[in-house]
Amino acid sequence: MKEKKRIVPILPAGLTENSPTFEDESIIETIYIENQRVDGADFHHLFFKESYFKRLQISSGFLKQFECINVIFENCDFSNTEWIGAGFHQVEFRQCKLTGTNFAESYLKDCLFTDCMLDYASFAASTMKVVHFAASSLRQSDFSEIDWQYLRLTDCTLTQSQWFHTLLKNLDLSKNQFDTIAVSPEFIHGVIVNAEQALILAETLGIIVK
Repeated sequence: MKEKKRIVPILPAGLTENSPTFEDESIIETIYIENQRVDGADFHHLFFKESYFKRLQISSGFLKQFECINVIFENCDFSNTEWIGAGFHQVEFRQCKLTGTNFAESYLKDCLFTDCMLDYASFAASTMKVVHFAASSLRQSDFSEIDWQYLRLTDCTLTQSQWFHTLLKNLDLSKNQFDTIAVSPEFIHGVIVNAEQALILAETLGIIVK
């Protein structure tokens, strides 16, 4: 599949440095936030727009119907946060901690995850369009039943990641690392792997290679 160029976040020239109050149905836009921690995060209809967040921590939070457009997150910690059914449009995660973060049933378009910790993260039943994971750890992450177009993974660790009931045709895994991976045999046709990975997949599918 021909690679499609990702649309990067578009931010205004002058962002206001601020520490806003997080609450239900609030819109946080055109600001720069650094070194802020939000405890007991349980918000509905929270909307981030055209903003830059550095070292923001919202770990173990629950953000229902969360929406994020034209945003950069750098060195943020969202470990074990529930983002089920969220929307991410033109969003970049840079060196973020997303261990156990739940993106299930979310919609991600023109998104980048680079140098992130995503072990145990779940993207189950999510929709991904022009999404790139680069130099990130995705151990035991869940990509089951995802609907994807122009998904890229490069220099990532995918050991024990799960891809059940996800069509893998034209998905290039060859530039990543894994020693075990879980897939559905009926959905594996057309996946792109290197020679070493082919042997691993063969073993996973019960094929004996002499």
